[in-house]
Amino acid sequence: MAILLPAAARCYHRVKMRLVTFRSAKGAAPGVALEDGRVVDVSAAGFPDMLALIANWGEARSRVEALLAAPPDGAVFAPGEAALVAPVPRPPKLICVGLNWHDHARETNLPIPEVPTIFSKFATAVIGPGEKIVLPRSSTKPDYEAELAFVIGKGGRYIPAFRWREHVFGYMNFNDVSARDYQLATTQWTIGKSFDTFAPMGPWLVTADEIEDPHDLDITLTINGEVLQSSNTSHLIFRIPDLISYLSSVFTLEPGDVISTGTPAGVGFARKPPRYLRPGDEVTVSVERLGELRNPVVAE
Repeated sequence: MAILLPAAARCYHRVKMRLVTFRSAKGAAPGVALEDGRVVDVSAAGFPDMLALIANWGEARSRVEALLAAPPDGAVFAPGEAALVAPVPRPPKLICVGLNWHDHARETNLPIPEVPTIFSKFATAVIGPGEKIVLPRSSTKPDYEAELAFVIGKGGRYIPAFRWREHVFGYMNFNDVSARDYQLATTQWTIGKSFDTFAPMGPWLVTADEIEDPHDLDITLTINGEVLQSSNTSHLIFRIPDLISYLSSVFTLEPGDVISTGTPAGVGFARKPPRYLRPGDEVTVSVERLGELRNPVVAE
């Protein structure tokens, strides 16, 4: 017998599409996080993972809506029964933008960039909500960076800026954890950004139709409840249309690519004295309407 959700959940336009990847005794699967804390497994819609959902969303969405209206037996998990992992556990590309906030450029005493500063993280750095940020024993300057990330839905090359909305699937919180001693040892940043566990994301991926303007969202980062970063995405230097146009002029963007847009002022290495991550910390990134990404910090 199907388990019917409340009436509000049977009507698609009244359900927030907060897509998750979760683990249960059956393994990993894509799901939808409901506002009451339950998670609905939507793999029965015919798409076994998040990348498949994203790549086929035009077809998948109607199937997901139908499944939410009447989930099959065993598809609804009570709060705490399903462990959320990174919404996109293995993104095809994980692309980051450096020095992309006016206030962050000022606090680092660097000029406002004329073109986007691009680097990447490796997929082995990805973790999800509640998973541990592991401070490597080889670094003494591990830092935090609250960021808004967007995920590519429709891929392409040479995408004009004015068509950006056609290519954004959704948005999520991101923490660009950085080993500053490794990052600043050379002009190439990837090595200092790609330690294992240095790319927390989540807790869910909110579809783009839920966010009218991603360039007007409050963003904060707290450590142990203390606010260390607080700003609004209106202060981005290069906005999402600019980034999509620029990146796709170099390489093909693909469904599931994660692009993180940079961090505001307040990072640890720019503080006086510096405030680096320490074992026992709990770091929370919160972008307006995207929930909270919480991660404990431990020593390796």
